[in-house]
Order: sequence, then structure tokens, then C-alpha cells
Amino acid sequence: MAQPTRDQPTSDFPDGLARPALRALSAAGYTQLAQLSKVTEAQLLALHGMGPKAVGLLRGALQARGLAFADADKG
Repeated sequence: MAQPTRDQPTSDFPDGLARPALRALSAAGYTQLAQLSKVTEAQLLALHGMGPKAVGLLRGALQARGLAFADADKG
């Protein structure tokens, strides 16, 4: 799992997530992987520092826990 840094508190985000993505998640208030099941991929991609590779890593980590990003079609 990712090690805590000055920019990011202890979390369960997957290893390999780039620092800009970790900072983007932290700035948006996300500290735990399960929180991401309440947001869509598009919402994450809109964060400065978040890219397709990071979203892919997060998608895989969510799936490993039986979770998924929020459905963009649900209001």
C-alpha cells in the first residue's frame, strides 16, 4: 500500500499511484479507497493531477474489493 508522505495521510490507495494523483485525491478530501465508490470516473478525471492511468489503478483496486466507481447514469 502507499506510504504516507507530507502531502498524503495514511490511506489504502494502491501502490504505483503517482504523487500528483495522490495529491489530487487528498485535496478533494478522499483518504480511503471506498470513498471513491461514491464518485464517477469523470469526476475523478476532472481533478488536477488525475489521469487515465491513475483512474485505471483505482478501478482495479476497487474491483479487487468488490466495489466500483459510481454509475454516471444515476442521478
